[in-house]
Amino acid sequence: MIVYEELRVKTPKREVLLDITSNIKKLVKNSGIREGVCHVFVPHTTAAITINENADPAVMKDIVTYFKKLIPQVSGFSHMEGNSDAHIKTTLTGSSLDVLIHDGKLILGTWQGIMLAEYDGPRNRKVYVQIQGESP
Repeated sequence: MIVYEELRVKTPKREVLLDITSNIKKLVKNSGIREGVCHVFVPHTTAAITINENADPAVMKDIVTYFKKLIPQVSGFSHMEGNSDAHIKTTLTGSSLDVLIHDGKLILGTWQGIMLAEYDGPRNRKVYVQIQGESP
């Protein structure tokens, strides 16, 4: 069985990590799939998806802050739109991930959450979710 869903996320500022774990968990629960995999894909070149700690919001802030220092938004890039830093950050973070499903729940570590990484906001973003597996 395959269930396809689309999330829409409005990002509040240029660079931010947003915890979308609860949204994904709800989609998995509503799918009825008990054993399988949840594919998450972001169809944007300046936004990404990642798994990291969601217990302490300081971690998400630190990631964004360090990326800004590592790859600043500066002139001098060949791409004239002014968001080459966002494209590079997205390449480093990634556009998709897979999370296993067991007993109807995502298998995530104790401190892990699924984050939408915005690098060129604020924007309206799409997150595609495909839940694949067996239902009772």
